[in-house]
Amino acid sequence: MEHAAEHAVGRPAAPAGGDAVDYPAALAVEDFVPVLLTTAGVLLLARRAGPAAAARRIVAAAALIGAGGLGKAVWKLVMALDGPDLPWLEALLFPLLTLGFGLLAWTLAAPDGPAPRWVAVLVPGLTLACALGAVLSGRTIPMLVSASVFATVCGVHLIAAARRQGDPLAAGLFGVQLLGFFVLGPLAARPDQTVALQWAEQLCNTAAQAAFAVAAFRLGRMRSEVPR
Repeated sequence: MEHAAEHAVGRPAAPAGGDAVDYPAALAVEDFVPVLLTTAGVLLLARRAGPAAAARRIVAAAALIGAGGLGKAVWKLVMALDGPDLPWLEALLFPLLTLGFGLLAWTLAAPDGPAPRWVAVLVPGLTLACALGAVLSGRTIPMLVSASVFATVCGVHLIAAARRQGDPLAAGLFGVQLLGFFVLGPLAARPDQTVALQWAEQLCNTAAQAAFAVAAFRLGRMRSEVPR
């Protein structure tokens, strides 16, 4: 999952003194890689969804997640190339991740029937609460909370599904991706975002999303319904 961890800091690096730091175009281009890996991984999960309706929902979730990540990556690239600031592209990230991971969590929990009560309450309830918080605060950061919760629910579900399928490697890879999310979050929240630190964060994020894509491929090899 192209988690919000690496994107928790909205602006390209700046030192403690506040002067702008050149944001290399190569760093901005690399930011597309984890987005594509995560989107591909989610699409691979559609192979495991037995009912056609569930597969379509997973494809829709992948489109939402991919669109959010691509919007942020395009914004970074435009900024790196000294183009105009396009804050609306950056602002798409957390709302689209919330919708995408919320839909994915719902589908994984209920591929062919009514959703469990906790899912039916959590997904719309937390989405609305965080959206209201975003409106009241004038920032999309509150929706980072909903995106993070839904992504975590998806990760835990996929780890359990891989274990039930008897694939400890896939379970471990999903675990690596989930661990990377929690480790990268605090790093990305640091105020002293040097270019070197952002390179480290993005490369770690890419590795984590590659682990997710490989795990999703392994999980999707056995075509069956996603376990509840």
